[in-house]
Amino acid sequence: MYFYSDNCGPMHPNVRAALLAADEGFMPSYGNDPIMDEVRDQIRDLFGAPDAAVYLVATGTAANALGLATITKPWDTVFCTSLAHINVDECNAPEFYTGGAKLSLVGSGDKMTPEALEQRITGYGTGNVHTSQRGPVQITQVTEMGRLYTLGELRALTDVARAYGLPTFMDGARFANAMAALGCTAREMTVDAGIDALSFGGTKNGCAGVEAVVFFEPDHAWEFELRRKRGAHLVSKHRYLSAQMQGYLAEDTWLKAGAQANANAARLTAGLRGVVGLEFVEEPEANMIFATLPRHAHQTLKAGGAEYGLWGDLEGDPDERVMMRLVCDWSITHAMIDEFLDLARGLT
Repeated sequence: MYFYSDNCGPMHPNVRAALLAADEGFMPSYGNDPIMDEVRDQIRDLFGAPDAAVYLVATGTAANALGLATITKPWDTVFCTSLAHINVDECNAPEFYTGGAKLSLVGSGDKMTPEALEQRITGYGTGNVHTSQRGPVQITQVTEMGRLYTLGELRALTDVARAYGLPTFMDGARFANAMAALGCTAREMTVDAGIDALSFGGTKNGCAGVEAVVFFEPDHAWEFELRRKRGAHLVSKHRYLSAQMQGYLAEDTWLKAGAQANANAARLTAGLRGVVGLEFVEEPEANMIFATLPRHAHQTLKAGGAEYGLWGDLEGDPDERVMMRLVCDWSITHAMIDEFLDLARGLT
């Protein structure tokens, strides 16, 4: 019963097969492999962006930090939510790779509104050498609390950014989950919505460790290549990144895996609605579930073998409510879900 994180799941068989197929003979290094040529064309076709610059890195931190750094000057500030991954989970990597750009937090939750964004942007005047300069807007889709921005919400935010001449970067670590949930195309959720650059996630959705960084206008391509090399994220045996992405894209594996993860979470959510004492923090919209239970209930679930995230200590007041995070990936089985639900329904 493992619901700790979609980072913890196995490789998808299609990804594994592509890796094994690539592990033969010799290929050019540093991204010059023929597999990468195929991957680049596939991603351009997927997003309907024939001129997009496409690169691969091994980690989400590298994708977000290097991607943002490429469109951020050291004296800029990046506008993001207080719960944004770049604010709470990257150990200041964005600040490091941008050369000191700061983060300006918009709102107090996982989603920003156009009104709050504009208010934060206008808080920084122009032409004042003593203050940070206005920089990119960063949006996470799916959000850190498992919620979605609709296409209209994305467009409203990017309209504000563009009104002030600012680019928008999307953290798409769970891009497949969002797209499957919204039932839209990749282009509709990015180019048509006004997104300028994107980290397109693979690791959380069936890959061993690969993320794509996509710039829909290629102006920043050379700078990103330099930053990736200088930042020690240009992989020598790049074909193993390329092969993962090749298997991920083949036969819409990425989208099917995201949809399966969402379906698993929906099954789990439906069962949890009957658990006495459980309260949802947010209505689940993709593959993450946030809910609270009394501490004694968590003690019972953990003792029964359930693995999931816990926002608080397991020891303490047994009646205090503690938040949990349950994450489903494509590989979670119905049997695993049902076993957890049987255990949860037995809580008293």
